[in-house]
Amino acid sequence: MSPIVNQNDTKKLLRADVIFAKIHDQYGEPPNWKRPPGFVTLCKIILEQQISLESAKAHFNKLDNYIPSFTPKEILKLSDDEMRNCQISRQKSKYLRELSSAILDEKIDLGKISALPQPEIRSQLKSVKGIGDWTVDIYLLFCLQEKDIFPVGDIAIVNTVKELTNANSEDEIKLHSDKWKPYRSLATFYLWHYYLCKRNRNVI
Repeated sequence: MSPIVNQNDTKKLLRADVIFAKIHDQYGEPPNWKRPPGFVTLCKIILEQQISLESAKAHFNKLDNYIPSFTPKEILKLSDDEMRNCQISRQKSKYLRELSSAILDEKIDLGKISALPQPEIRSQLKSVKGIGDWTVDIYLLFCLQEKDIFPVGDIAIVNTVKELTNANSEDEIKLHSDKWKPYRSLATFYLWHYYLCKRNRNVI
């Protein structure tokens, strides 16, 4: 698994679109953000849906400290009240249980999924209720280090592209991102890097 952020791809991306040269000059190269693949990280990503990363981390920590081990079996033992006491919403409680059941029923194997073609990975993960394109994109980016992922459902990415280009609608943003292929993951890291640096934040 080669890193998303590397010197050769960076040179090509900076030539592909001037916005990345400007980001690079202003803030430097982005970190090569990585997370360990597997159940725990995928649960964290589910908890991050549509809320701040800080809030999601606090909710995860509360749940992690409550159960003896963060495993599908332990998640399925929890009652609705226990989930609520850990600040896990009813909807996300359902999603965590759906993922836990899918793993225990061997419908998906997160240990082997990285060896599959990307469309198959996406199909398998999205078969679990509560996992959509954004969640899959984040898992592919951070955990599997796939090289050409563009999470058009990510609000920070969308707002940054709107700020730095003439693209406004989702279709225009997708069309503009075509010039970044096959380095859209690296482009995404640069856009997040810009978004965070501009706001003096370092959480992702």
